Amino acid sequence: MFEQAKKTVEKTPKRAQHYVRLARKLSMHYQVRIPVKYRRMICKGCKKFILPGVNYRVRTRSFREPHLVITCLHCGYHTRILLRKGGRIKRLQKNRN
Repeated sequence: MFEQAKKTVEKTPKRAQHYVRLARKLSMHYQVRIPVKYRRMICKGCKKFILPGVNYRVRTRSFREPHLVITCLHCGYHTRILLRKGGRIKRLQKNRN
């Protein structure tokens, strides 16, 4: 459904919103998690379908730790995604000798 929403968002944004709303309802009803790559296409503030360059803005920031700031152009909600090398936090392991 998200792929169909991507295709139709520029021509008919209401239909794209309908696809995403339906996908969310199905995932809640059957208690199935939406994968992260699709979950990031839904604004956490207004629950609308967002697509880069169409209705949300992406900026990189390097304050404290490097991160992406995604701003929804519908409601102004900000989402921050940390950028780390390797994608995971490296934990220090103590030697047990």
